[in-house]
Amino acid sequence: MKDAWFRLKAAVIRFKYKYILKEIFFLQDPETVHERMVRVGHFLGKHAWSRSLVRWLFFYQHHMLEQKVAGLTFKNPIGLAAGFDKEAQLTQILPEVGFGFMEAGSVTGVACNGNPRPWLWRLPKSRALVVNYGLKNDGSEAISQRLKKMKFSFPVGISLAKANSPDTVEEQKGIADYLKAYKTFAAEGVGDYFTINISCPNAFGGEPFTDPVKLDRLLAALDIGGKKKPVFIKMPADLSTDALDEILAVARKYKVTGFVSTNLTKQRNNGKISAEDKLPEKGGISGKVVEDLANEQIAYIYKKAGKEFVIIGCGGVFSAADAYKKIRLGASLIQMITGMIFEGPEIIGLINHDLVGLLKRDGFASIIEAVGADFKPKSN
Repeated sequence: MKDAWFRLKAAVIRFKYKYILKEIFFLQDPETVHERMVRVGHFLGKHAWSRSLVRWLFFYQHHMLEQKVAGLTFKNPIGLAAGFDKEAQLTQILPEVGFGFMEAGSVTGVACNGNPRPWLWRLPKSRALVVNYGLKNDGSEAISQRLKKMKFSFPVGISLAKANSPDTVEEQKGIADYLKAYKTFAAEGVGDYFTINISCPNAFGGEPFTDPVKLDRLLAALDIGGKKKPVFIKMPADLSTDALDEILAVARKYKVTGFVSTNLTKQRNNGKISAEDKLPEKGGISGKVVEDLANEQIAYIYKKAGKEFVIIGCGGVFSAADAYKKIRLGASLIQMITGMIFEGPEIIGLINHDLVGLLKRDGFASIIEAVGADFKPKSN
């Protein structure tokens, strides 16, 4: 009865979003819609009555989805990826929508204005976005002070990057900006885990720390080996397997907890980009366009390293089937943004609800058993 009632609510909300609200939103500038939704979410998170209402509308929970990963407890595996809540304004409302965790930022050492507008384009036929914000954020000091005053009901990760500026192109200055951000949050005790974003495709100097020698120097400066909080690396989508092997070796040396696979793709020749969509020259591409690249990377890392590293799968998640595929390939946790924009906020609860059904169908007692299941030997 409980599941039937949830499905009915979700179906009504989904219909209203897809055929009314989304039609209105997609007629407007995407940056304006995003900014308004963040303001609305911030307001809803400030009041007990509005949090309760949002929870009644969207929330779904089941014990089969709970797991402990890297010492942190996750009520469900679906998280909001970095890039949506850049200034950490939504920490109080996202748990009520149904997310099991979130990643704020990316946050840089000093405040960053990002790239010149426009920042965001929709590719409706491709079910994707093109993003060119360029790490716009208020900086580590302002955001850490904002979060220091908050109490969280789910794990909150902090995505760290170097400021998008000619001043941080030189390697040591770039490392210094990462280090400032990391030390600022660590000093305030803010953040349940950290993600080192080495994969922003829209910043000055490109992605220098995907080079294994430079990554080694960055991780050495951050001194993460002895830290108590988990540290992940956010990976580019377009890495070769040889480059992945080199990054895995450096990550192993510094006892990195795991990887977020993946960030945006820069490739314009992706077969999932519809010819009907107008593709801007600048920006990285999200959504269904990056899905196969993310899945291939997840599978490669899991086959190479097994459970040595925790994998957070990100890219092209629009349904429970999409999330479940990543889990069976080796991801313990899932992140999304674009799927929520195209499908509506009710998709979070629906994914969690339908994941339970997929786990039961395949005979798993919990989500933990499904992680990497595609590569586990089948019992007779």
